[in-house]
Amino acid sequence: MILPDKTLYNTDMKEVSAGAVLYTRKQDEILYLLIKDFHGNYGFPKGHLEEGETLKEAAQREILEEVGIKTEADTRFREDLHYIMPNGIAKQAVYFVAEFFDQNYQRQEEEVDEIVLLPYEEAFETITFQNMKEVLKKADRYIRENHYE
Repeated sequence: MILPDKTLYNTDMKEVSAGAVLYTRKQDEILYLLIKDFHGNYGFPKGHLEEGETLKEAAQREILEEVGIKTEADTRFREDLHYIMPNGIAKQAVYFVAEFFDQNYQRQEEEVDEIVLLPYEEAFETITFQNMKEVLKKADRYIRENHYE
């Protein structure tokens, strides 16, 4: 693996966040909940771990804070993304899957510009970053093989 110029990569700083691919079922169709941030990027709810939290606890707390949904993250599915942020900090984002049933979600106005609920194909096309599209692809396969009858 070739790393960017050392001046652009701060090896002393690392951030870890956790979130989930949120889905619900409506009339025998799986729908995915995406959030749009204030930079115009679509993805999944996630956020930083607080001191003493597990990844699962952080994911569930961030989902509740960002979209107002209380859910149980399925940690049998786990996808880790690693990337360098524009400020040079190494980022690890961990995603689980989580089903929700209450359709009364509400966005956190300070962090979330919009919430959309879309079938797989539209969600895949809407997600901004390719690595997040890959997370959705793997999550969709996992959900259909393990949770969808």
